Amino acid sequence: MAPIPGSGLAKGLAVTLRTMTKKTVTEQYPDTQPDLPPRTRGVIGLFEENCTVCMLCARECPDWCIYIDSHKETVPAAAPGGRERSRNVLDRFAIDFSLCMYCGICIEVCPFDALFWSPEFEYAETDIRDLTHERDKLREWMWTVPAPPALDPGAEEPKELAAAHKTAEKLAAQQEAEAAQAVTEEGDE
Repeated sequence: MAPIPGSGLAKGLAVTLRTMTKKTVTEQYPDTQPDLPPRTRGVIGLFEENCTVCMLCARECPDWCIYIDSHKETVPAAAPGGRERSRNVLDRFAIDFSLCMYCGICIEVCPFDALFWSPEFEYAETDIRDLTHERDKLREWMWTVPAPPALDPGAEEPKELAAAHKTAEKLAAQQEAEAAQAVTEEGDE
């Protein structure tokens, strides 16, 4: 059966009319801030106190957009007769967001939880060279990182907490048994 001439045009106009009658969903962005999901990936924040300059984030970054400089510092012995220790001190931590592909590998490999996703997304610059953000700017974004979501109330207790509770219960039961035995011994005398 041959298509009716003009049926495609009628279908197209029907879609247009349906769309025109619906309420618009466009948000006026600069005036109205969008509602972001709770764990939005915006920009990477640095919690400098946790950074030990292990360089894992810079080595694992597929784009090589993380720049870290450090120096060694000697720490005096904690106790008399002990030996001096050396530790790395962070001099520079920068991320070039013009190269970053926001994969999150640096955040996942950080063993000391020094890097976090911040929901900030308004950091556009007019010059591409200004997209390399130093540790001061990365620290500012750290304070916008949301708290981790609460544990599911129906979830099972973490193994570490379960083991700690079990040990505490055993210790309490042992102390009660010792106290009961002491009372029994006093009653026999």
